[in-house]
Amino acid sequence: MNIRSHILRSLLPSVMGAILFAGCTRTSESQTIPEVSHAPTSVQDDSSVAAALQRADESIQAIVDIPDDQRTFDNTIGAIDDMLANLGLAVEMPMFMAYVSTDATEREAGQKAEEDVNNWYIDLGKRVDLYQAVKAYASTTPSLEGEQKRLLEHTLRDYRRAGMELSEDRREELTAIEKEINRLSIEFEKNIREDATRIPLTRKELAGMDDAYLATLPQSGDLYLLGMSYPEFLPVMELCTDETTRQKAWLAYKRRSGQKNVEVLESIIKLRAEAANLLGYAHPADFETEIKMAKNAETVLNFYKELRPLVRKKALLDLEEFTAIKRSHTGDSNAKFYPWDFDFYKNRLLKEKYAVDSEKVREYFAVDHVIDGLFSITQSLYGLSYREITDEATARDMPLWHEDVKLFEVTDTRRGEVLGQFYIDLHPRPNKYGHAAQWGLYDHKVWSDGHVTKPVAALVCNFTKPTKDKPALMSHDEVQTFFHEFGHCLHTLLSDATYDQLSGTAVERDFVEAPSQMFENWVWDADVLKTFARHYKTGEIFPDELLDGMLKARYLGSGMLAERQFFYGNFDMRCHLDPTGTTDTTQLAHDLWDPEKENVELYDPVPETFFQAAFGHMTGYQAGYYGYQWSLVYACDMFQRFKEMGMLNPEAGMYYRDKIISRGGTQDGLDLIKDYLGREPDMSAYLRNLGLEP
Repeated sequence: MNIRSHILRSLLPSVMGAILFAGCTRTSESQTIPEVSHAPTSVQDDSSVAAALQRADESIQAIVDIPDDQRTFDNTIGAIDDMLANLGLAVEMPMFMAYVSTDATEREAGQKAEEDVNNWYIDLGKRVDLYQAVKAYASTTPSLEGEQKRLLEHTLRDYRRAGMELSEDRREELTAIEKEINRLSIEFEKNIREDATRIPLTRKELAGMDDAYLATLPQSGDLYLLGMSYPEFLPVMELCTDETTRQKAWLAYKRRSGQKNVEVLESIIKLRAEAANLLGYAHPADFETEIKMAKNAETVLNFYKELRPLVRKKALLDLEEFTAIKRSHTGDSNAKFYPWDFDFYKNRLLKEKYAVDSEKVREYFAVDHVIDGLFSITQSLYGLSYREITDEATARDMPLWHEDVKLFEVTDTRRGEVLGQFYIDLHPRPNKYGHAAQWGLYDHKVWSDGHVTKPVAALVCNFTKPTKDKPALMSHDEVQTFFHEFGHCLHTLLSDATYDQLSGTAVERDFVEAPSQMFENWVWDADVLKTFARHYKTGEIFPDELLDGMLKARYLGSGMLAERQFFYGNFDMRCHLDPTGTTDTTQLAHDLWDPEKENVELYDPVPETFFQAAFGHMTGYQAGYYGYQWSLVYACDMFQRFKEMGMLNPEAGMYYRDKIISRGGTQDGLDLIKDYLGREPDMSAYLRNLGLEP
């Protein structure tokens, strides 16, 4: 998951909510470049969010005060980009701390900063004087090209979407709605982070779990307390032989954050509908998709309409296979297959049918080896060099919020210049962001005085921690997730865009996952794995027979897993199709499962569950979750070039770097894809990725 800054995702708050290498001298053999810094010194001297907002207001006033007959791109549109970039450099790190800091006071301050900055940002979109300044410049019909033309077009578009064509009273109404969405969205996200669900279980109820795993769980007397972080929850779903325990764990996971968050979410959805109505859209889904590749909700619904019958055929075969092994295992010829059975019986099928033991696979993926492999592969492919600078962080005024956090500097080996920095924070802890995501904290920007802001990214994950007896060992799924998030990181770091608002991952939200999804393929290649997958004790290289089994099992359950994604995407889209926003989200979720109604998945609805209470994508990816499957189509298509030229081929890597990830949002995603492919994209590779014939 990519999380790009609240502030820097676009000029104005048209998305209605949601949120992502330090100073040094840049030189080459042929020339000396001015000193590189995050921003002008004044921004770095005062880290106060309030002071940063005050400075931003002063910058806006300076833009407004320019006489209309003296307006240029640089002193109006470019100056707005400067103002937003300066603000981001001052406030992004404090806001990020709300998601990762171990200090409750710092987390609360980060949350307060996020609310204040987003409210300021909403007000920015309603400033008539700044809008008039932009219109005055646009009325000169300037002859612009490339990034400048795109930035002006997006600025005018986003002003319209922010309500500047509405009457003053309706703009005020919209402003109040957007600020309430902002407040509730932050509350929703906080409730997810602070959820403390734990299930008390006896040793007998945890049958199938080994002593090493149990040693990682807190205890209360003779009871083990099972939490909902991935390293605690997922092993139970895969290995616990007690079906009732798996059911309990699954139910608890689908009830995280409680009914209070259901109510918060439904309030947000209703407010989004009110805002869309004020702006003249049929419903929030059309508002949200307008600036994505899909352009409207109908296109998304047709996308699912086309895919679902194709995938259902594979899902039915999956269900038949999984039900058969459950009946064989339990001895019950009438046993029914439930959602809490999927991971457990997938694991058994891997062992019995494909000779793949997931726990044995872990032994070849010590975290340090995976990091070394990932770094080696990406450095070679994209002409990069990484250097750990954790010990230099304090001197560089770069925060380290936990002892697990590491900081790296990235250099372009072609030009010998520093490109940026990235953090990695890989293990779970209380009150930390609970999934896996890349935050684009600062984005590449070239300033008019020659300064260059270098990108800073942060990978925040929740992988298994080391124990006293073992290093941190990763499942193959975790390795794939790590590669995925690092794909986002490269998208942030390798940008060549001039303007902050078009840099890094500032692409359409239904394209942003494609570069990271494409990079997942590397963990399925024998030659790639042999470069880093070694047994943590013996040093043995990843066995061919084990990988052969994994490759044969790659499409195991792929139809049911794809339908799970269809469920999430359809739920999200359907929440935003009602013009009034009066959605019973729990009933909707059950209807989507109900075989007599939508039947998006093959399971029956499970009463007393409300997964949406902890579905974090509902703030930030609203009416956009479909983008995971949508962008996967392009990811699979783009990957074919690497498949043909070689997974470790630097020529293929540099071509991809130059054609896709270095360009950020300087062009439409579809234009980038067509330029990269040299043709129109198609769905064939995507279908093969699901184990289906095109």
